[in-house]
Amino acid sequence: MRKRRILIVGCGDVARRALPELTRRWRVFALVRARDPALAAAGVTQLVGDLDRPQTLRRISGLAQAVLHSAPPPGEGRGDPRTQRLLAALARRASLPRSLLYISTTGVYGDCAGAGVPETRPLKAKSPRAQRRVAAERALRHSGRRGMRVSLLRAPGIYAADRLPLERVRRGDPVLIATEDSYTNHIHAEDLARACIVALERGRPCRAYNICDDSDIKMGDWFDKLADAFALPRPPRVTRAAAQTLLPPQLLSFLNESRRLDNTRMKRELGLRLRYPTVDRGIAAALENRKCSG
Repeated sequence: MRKRRILIVGCGDVARRALPELTRRWRVFALVRARDPALAAAGVTQLVGDLDRPQTLRRISGLAQAVLHSAPPPGEGRGDPRTQRLLAALARRASLPRSLLYISTTGVYGDCAGAGVPETRPLKAKSPRAQRRVAAERALRHSGRRGMRVSLLRAPGIYAADRLPLERVRRGDPVLIATEDSYTNHIHAEDLARACIVALERGRPCRAYNICDDSDIKMGDWFDKLADAFALPRPPRVTRAAAQTLLPPQLLSFLNESRRLDNTRMKRELGLRLRYPTVDRGIAAALENRKCSG
């Protein structure tokens, strides 16, 4: 029996972690700016193209039954022309892909003052990068109303053994005092990759899913855990007012948003069982990985 075809747009770390399972179930294509021997070795057929150059996207129309879209928006502006160009290229033929899965961000909710956040909460993105994600989601939902099953995976802070912010801890960047600190949310990169696999099969049309673990933790406590686990000094604690003068704008934008994500829909509808249900489990696995590789 011929395998179904899937096109990956944005073949970064998470998509690559999903490749072993994807190549078992699908014939996998990837849109790439330059050919990568590692992707070829993994059994991926590469198509050279660039979402910033629409004339290079002609080959993707009608190619695959499913699309995994994880390409980021541009670094400036309020919209996402890359997603618009992708959708235009996919629609060049009469039949769209049957399904499209998009990895978005929980930043689309904006600051929720530490409240619980289900997927039904109105989107109030404040930062320009989150506003670009909202624009992408809206464009994709619009295409979903034309017959393509679109599912949105909203991911918070992605981490893994090789994706820990240890350099920030080593620099001694300050975090907020406990009484002024913000809640933060996390997902292990391997669990996000597994979420992609199950959502391709079980994701509902025009449905968003919070893809996060079960941790209920503030940002300062997250960095304290990392410091303790890797035998580093804990970061200094400062007031929110002091942080405004000590930290760069990008870090401040994370500190200024506080959310406690609800992942009930992920568990009930996608049936995803997390391998790393808390950051404690993820940190322990990272330490074990370091021992084995050392």
